[in-house]
Amino acid sequence: MKKDAVLQKIKTERVIALIRADNPDGLLDCAKALAAGGLTSIELTMTTPGAIRMLEKATAELPDFLFGLGTVLDAETARMGILAGASFIVTPALRPDVITICKRYSVPVFAGAFTPTEILAAWEAGADAAKVFPAEFFGPAYIKSVKAPFPHIDLLPTGGVNAENVGDFLKAGAMATAAGSSLVEAKALKEKNWTAITAKAQAFVKAVAVTKS
Repeated sequence: MKKDAVLQKIKTERVIALIRADNPDGLLDCAKALAAGGLTSIELTMTTPGAIRMLEKATAELPDFLFGLGTVLDAETARMGILAGASFIVTPALRPDVITICKRYSVPVFAGAFTPTEILAAWEAGADAAKVFPAEFFGPAYIKSVKAPFPHIDLLPTGGVNAENVGDFLKAGAMATAAGSSLVEAKALKEKNWTAITAKAQAFVKAVAVTKS
């Protein structure tokens, strides 16, 4: 899928499911459970052992999904992720070298930033959106405040996003959101409780739908 199509799908679905696990066991089944609930944009983090191998397997077995690689700190890791099939790259902080490599491969990159200065720097470096992290400290009001001087910069709040406040983040001007433990609970993942994960995804999808009505 080309870059514009990837970005459009994320802007339409509006929630990226962030999977952070102690091991790769069950991640494909977790992805299927999220899809059953209506979410098919998924970020696998580099903090999960074997993340690159799992990404390669996931993109091969579930080609209709968007799998991105997150917690990327350097250009080499970004390149490995892109070659493994990542549809997008996410960094936890501003990493200009990662943005550069993603631009070279025409792959969307969401760069971690928090302050207005960092957000602007990420955008000017070529990031497709600033991943506002950690978003839980100032919440939707912060997104609204930042969008006032930077209406042209796409923001992706991450951290503290849940089914109860996702609509508020979107109404505040967020391009989309990313949700981790509030969507894919560690307990449910460990116990392979796919029904619970599907239910969480459905709750997010329902909350997003309300903002579109």
